[in-house]
Amino acid sequence: MKFSLDRIYDRSPRGLAVGFLCAGSVLVLAVDVAVAVAAGDAAAWTPARLAGGWAVVGVSSLFLYGALTYHRRRAEAARRELETSNQQLQVLSRVFRHNVRNDLNVIRGYADLLGERVDDDRSRALLETIRETTDDVVEISEKLRVIEESSPEAPAERIDLVEAAREAAADVDDSDVAVRMETPEEAWIRADRSVEYPIREVFENAVTHNDASTRRVEARIEENGTTTCLEVSDNGPGIPEDERAVLRAERETPLSHASSIGLWLVKWMCETQGGTVGFEATDDGTTVRLRFESAAAADRPAADRAGAGPAAESESVENR
Repeated sequence: MKFSLDRIYDRSPRGLAVGFLCAGSVLVLAVDVAVAVAAGDAAAWTPARLAGGWAVVGVSSLFLYGALTYHRRRAEAARRELETSNQQLQVLSRVFRHNVRNDLNVIRGYADLLGERVDDDRSRALLETIRETTDDVVEISEKLRVIEESSPEAPAERIDLVEAAREAAADVDDSDVAVRMETPEEAWIRADRSVEYPIREVFENAVTHNDASTRRVEARIEENGTTTCLEVSDNGPGIPEDERAVLRAERETPLSHASSIGLWLVKWMCETQGGTVGFEATDDGTTVRLRFESAAAADRPAADRAGAGPAAESESVENR
């Protein structure tokens, strides 16, 4: 059916209008004859009545031709505008990632050299501000690379969410951070490898923006019918309100920090994977929930099904 509809919609407005005119004319004739036969009065069918029906079909076909032509032109203009915007985005992204990043590395290098020559606290504080600012912009350039490499197409692969979450937790493992995980042995979702970015970003935010004396991060994965949820909680001060608004926004919002861009990418990339993002901020910390469509056992790759052992109820892993 989809193939047939595509063949119809791909035709030109003139072809569709002519097809509508021919089909409508035949239909008017068939309906008039059927009504006359059903009424048992052949005199009720007259050429004038038939001509009136054909006139209505003719006017309708002209209207259809005009509407299709108008919308086809608008769609073509939108397509060209989108292609131009994509080209501009790619050029700006490459310039920012390469040229600007190289210049920032030069600035940071000179700041390091000056740091060895100055001995007053005020100058050292200014140089540290320069280092932090350049590092922040370089981090933004790395996040822009994710946009370039990601695909907007719906994923056709299967990913073990447990494995991806464990790898992300291992990346943030630190002697000052206690990471506790409660997961089943495996939890397969419909996603591709790019889903690892939002998962890693959520763990990093839970650690980076946590200024508690003893930083704690708790992660839990639950399967609930057709959805699988990754819940990451921390005991930090929480994500600032202006940055949490990124997760709720339905349109682009002003972003000034690398963490804000990271949250925007978390939202966008989860939705691209068919998932959703939710959060809950309290005085005890912040909880971020990533929900994805579960992949049934029958949908998993045969190699993965063969290599997987019996699923465990749950397990807890604590990193110190």
